[in-house]
Amino acid sequence: MFSIDEAFNEIKRGIAEVIDEDKIKALLKNYLETGEHYYVKAGFDPTSPDIHLGHTVLLQKLAVFQKYGAIVQLLVGDFTATIGDPSGRNSLRKPLSKEEVEKNAKTYQEQVFKIVDRERCEVVYNSHWLNALGADGIISLCMHQTVARMLERDDFHKRFNSQTPIAISEFIYPLLQGYDSVHLKSDIEIGGTDQKFNLLMGRQLQKSYNIGKEQAVLMMPLLEGLDGVAKMSKSLGNYIGVTDEPNDMFGKILSINDELMWRYYELLSSKTLDEIDTLKKSVEEGSLHPKTAKEMLAMEIVERYHSKEDAIKARDEFERVHKKSQIPSDIKSYELEAGIWIAKALVETGLEPSTSQGRRDIKQGAVKIDGQKVVDENLTLPSGEYILQVGKRRFAKVKVI
Repeated sequence: MFSIDEAFNEIKRGIAEVIDEDKIKALLKNYLETGEHYYVKAGFDPTSPDIHLGHTVLLQKLAVFQKYGAIVQLLVGDFTATIGDPSGRNSLRKPLSKEEVEKNAKTYQEQVFKIVDRERCEVVYNSHWLNALGADGIISLCMHQTVARMLERDDFHKRFNSQTPIAISEFIYPLLQGYDSVHLKSDIEIGGTDQKFNLLMGRQLQKSYNIGKEQAVLMMPLLEGLDGVAKMSKSLGNYIGVTDEPNDMFGKILSINDELMWRYYELLSSKTLDEIDTLKKSVEEGSLHPKTAKEMLAMEIVERYHSKEDAIKARDEFERVHKKSQIPSDIKSYELEAGIWIAKALVETGLEPSTSQGRRDIKQGAVKIDGQKVVDENLTLPSGEYILQVGKRRFAKVKVI
């Protein structure tokens, strides 16, 4: 078995804040003595079909809880996703259709279970009880909170002061998330630091509805993206997706700065803190090169989401391309029409998400054709065969006809 201190120390690793440590320790103690499971809730609004390493910080913590007796309540916010979480927003969030939510939720779960044990997890959809609330239930729920209390929330406060619109539905969102905890009778809820207001709402509403418990709250830090500044986000393009190809995943991890590497080690690696500390000291003393430490991390992450064989191949390919300045051996080929605009060609080949991003990268000198930098953002491609390149890792072979 395990000791309470051992379990709690592993649970506390990398966290930003915990509310009601005694509650968590009591749940661990009860499980150790009686074998009675406890319930840890984590809610996800499936606003996109894919998850990135930033999401896995929380998912890995859920796996730790499972190791110490927890049943994870993986809550799919199919109802709340149609409203849009206002957390951290400075403008109205575009709501999703039910069809988009259902499609995203399916692929999302497939990725989640690469980390979380499916056998010790209950997947629940909050539309099952929130649809049943009805008008009476919604009004009753709203009576448990005041407008003044809502406006104490930082993002709402800033938007109110700047006269930026706040929809009434955005006020209702944290109440609905809190009601999820009432319905599920969760013992612990875990989320990012940007979710603090919503997480505490669940604790408050459990008390208001007299369900006999108040959930403990554990908050995880938001993982910085590849730029080392903003949080990892698909919209910012600074992410590493868990479905990224092995070569892309490996290369992206190698691209992070040395300081950010240790942040990734703490929040993403399965190595112990003592092992990480030993690695860090070796780098500081000069006995281990930072790039070698980064390669170790990249190998671990690629192996986790693909395989050991894929990780070795990705490392060898990275060395081949970056040390010998060679073109990758497995780049995709495309056929394009003669006269195509270079920025559009970058989008058509999947090298850029948009023509505007393509133009920005051209201006920054990040786009090459056959190894030569593109300087004219209005360039069109005549008939011929070319190798398009964006940055150090993205390549495409095109035949223009």
